[in-house]
Amino acid sequence: MIGFPNAKINIGLNVVEKRSDGFHNLESVFYPVNIFDSLEIIEAKEMSFHSYGLNIPGAGSDNICVKAFELMKHHFGIPNLEIHLLKNIPFGAGLGGGSADGAWMLKLINEKFELNLSVSDLEIFAAQLGSDCPFFIKNSAQYASGRGEILTPVDLDLGKYSFALIKPNFSISTKEAFSGLTPKPSNQDLVEVLKSPVESWRGVVKNDFELSLFPNFPVLEKIKNDLYHFGAKYASMSGSGSTMFGIFEPELKGSISEYPDAQIFWV
Repeated sequence: MIGFPNAKINIGLNVVEKRSDGFHNLESVFYPVNIFDSLEIIEAKEMSFHSYGLNIPGAGSDNICVKAFELMKHHFGIPNLEIHLLKNIPFGAGLGGGSADGAWMLKLINEKFELNLSVSDLEIFAAQLGSDCPFFIKNSAQYASGRGEILTPVDLDLGKYSFALIKPNFSISTKEAFSGLTPKPSNQDLVEVLKSPVESWRGVVKNDFELSLFPNFPVLEKIKNDLYHFGAKYASMSGSGSTMFGIFEPELKGSISEYPDAQIFWV
């Protein structure tokens, strides 16, 4: 059985407070984009994990797909699996690629072994894997709060636009991203702001990580400015970086050759 975990972008990201458990409360809108990994599971005598494509740091036993399998095996006694992951979504990029893989692993297991788990059930299991994982169960525009696991559907359809995503040849760790950031309550209702035309979001819909990360990674600010120069209606960092994205009218979709060492996606 094969599934295709997709990426997401953050449209606006306000880090509003640090919690007593060390995590942070945030406000953001998660939006799915069509950049995909490929994930296959095969029933097997022994559990094994195989990865291809982009090199994934760390031991295979620590991969979120393996953790998702172990979680489901613990609760439902499912058979061992041979797991094959073709990695295409960049990691350390603010695109949720790892979280997507974990969530899709849960969905594939649910389908393959006819566990009949509801969306709500899967979201509960996904939250045990990571804060962003529940989003990829519903996989539609969602207002995220709490650590990112509290989701409310948002009426936001950007299907008529094209997206350019530029990920430079470096990643930003979550620890590094938060180290220079001072949480503060938001002064806007993000969902209400996003009801206005996309071109009006510039300078209004903000990602708090830009303020702390742009001084340390000036190429990110340059990419954002270049995206506007190329004709983007709106441009921003996704998550805690390092991917920058622009929202374009479809007729402006084209080639961006300014960053030869970057991963560039038009979707």
